[in-house]
Amino acid sequence: MSAGAGIRPLPSPPAPTGFGRLPMGRWFAVVGSAFTLAFVVGIVLTAMLIEQVHAARPRPEVEAHLSRLYVALVVLLVLLLAAGVVLFLVVRYVVLKPIASLNEQVRRVAAGDFDHRPSVEQPAELAELSGHVDAMRERIVAAWRNAEDQAAELRRSNGELEQFAYVASHDLQEPLRKIASFTQMLDQRYGDRLDERAKQYIHYAVDGARRMQVLINDLLDFSRVGRVSGGRAPVEAGEALSAALDNLSATLEDAGASVTAGPLPRVLGNGLQLTQLFQNLVENAVKFRADDPPRVRIEAVRRDGMWEFACSDNGIGIEAKYADRIFLIFQRLHPRDVYPGTGIGLALCRKIVEYHGGRLWLDPDAPGPGATFRWTLPAAGDAAPSGEGEDA
Repeated sequence: MSAGAGIRPLPSPPAPTGFGRLPMGRWFAVVGSAFTLAFVVGIVLTAMLIEQVHAARPRPEVEAHLSRLYVALVVLLVLLLAAGVVLFLVVRYVVLKPIASLNEQVRRVAAGDFDHRPSVEQPAELAELSGHVDAMRERIVAAWRNAEDQAAELRRSNGELEQFAYVASHDLQEPLRKIASFTQMLDQRYGDRLDERAKQYIHYAVDGARRMQVLINDLLDFSRVGRVSGGRAPVEAGEALSAALDNLSATLEDAGASVTAGPLPRVLGNGLQLTQLFQNLVENAVKFRADDPPRVRIEAVRRDGMWEFACSDNGIGIEAKYADRIFLIFQRLHPRDVYPGTGIGLALCRKIVEYHGGRLWLDPDAPGPGATFRWTLPAAGDAAPSGEGEDA
């Protein structure tokens, strides 16, 4: 397999500007021609002065010296021309030709032929430079091959993960449903013959089966992010929030919670996953509520080409020292019997946001009680927030 088959050709270099637009050979020709012309003009002027002195009929010994000077100037001009020819050949074959050869070989590698080894034997500086370029090429190819191996391993791992997801969603949940349903049937049919301890055991079994089903579903949702999705497209964040609130309508009503939102923008993302993001954050705000009825506020502002969202509540809050721990999978700050859940919700939220190219964090400096989560999502064009907000 050719190295060039997996690495895209490098982009074209930026076009030179100013004096850099002239090739090195033309610079040598222009500068050499200017010096040669200046020297020739000097010799011609000197020869004209000598002729003028000859015309004045000086003494014989002066005229002899002038004749020798004239001959010396002619010899010097011939030597200059010879030196110019030699310098041209040296520059042409020792400097310009190796540079052109190295440039052509580097261009060939940049075009995608990563198996070609650039090599220039002279001069010593260019030979050293070609060695550095070849070493850099070898490192790139080695890194690419390593990345290809890792990608193949990742594809294999993803295939196994998809197989596990299928097994978890079908083969594992069916036995759990049977355990829960038949245990409940035992309670219904033989409940009058059971003592309180037996009924407590049945309750533990049913509760464990249900919690296992919830855990499996949460793990499936976590594994699907970035793998199974409908792609990304412009999505109205307000519509995603509305869908999330519809899913939580019973929970919000039972808790007496209210959710308000400012104008929300259009973002680039996956509608189902953004709905799940809003749903998990609002559900967390309601779950970890204080004595007062839950109040949740969602807003968005534009920052550096991204939309920064904020979800604030009046709940029990989170200490700043746990700002990173809460986003780890299966990490819980409270006992399960006090606040139920699997410990996957915030980890899933962060994975969804990072899949969309943003980041999610806990704002430790937010005013007021409760917790404030902030996250960024890419803007869909230059769309501005729409709507006047909503209440639930």
